[in-house]
Amino acid sequence: MSGSVSLVGELDLLLPITALLPLTAVLLVSQSNPYQTLVLRGILGSVSTLTYALLGAPDVAITEALVGTLLSTTLYAVALRSSMALRLTYPADDPPSEATQALLRDWLGPLSLRLRLLPPEPAEPGEADASHGQLGPGLRLQLANPGLAERLRALEGFRRWQSSGGELLPGERP
Repeated sequence: MSGSVSLVGELDLLLPITALLPLTAVLLVSQSNPYQTLVLRGILGSVSTLTYALLGAPDVAITEALVGTLLSTTLYAVALRSSMALRLTYPADDPPSEATQALLRDWLGPLSLRLRLLPPEPAEPGEADASHGQLGPGLRLQLANPGLAERLRALEGFRRWQSSGGELLPGERP
């Protein structure tokens, strides 16, 4: 059972696949779009799985496929889905128009944020507010996080928001 492992026959196949590992890793860490990062993470795990299988480690390949590729990619997708949304409340008597929503979605696009509009609900005493800010009448956007407000001001969509008569106010949680 003790035989020497020879990679001479598989070297033509192994070298290009192994070269994909650092290339995919560099692309993974250089991405700014989290959804592209998610896809590249799946590719990196798949290439690692194939490399382990070619090197004769089927147990490590199966573990990498299940944990490194499937489980971690799924958990990352769930985390992205739940965290990459800007939740805004609006006044009950003045819901935002479709044009306002389209303007906001266009503005949030470069940050890969989704817009989630929450109907106003009276907060229970001691209950935390689930929104990131409030969309008031007359295109008035007030955000609880001043850092997010500064990042949004730096985007091109902010100029379109202002030219439409909108304003962005950092401040306390509404």
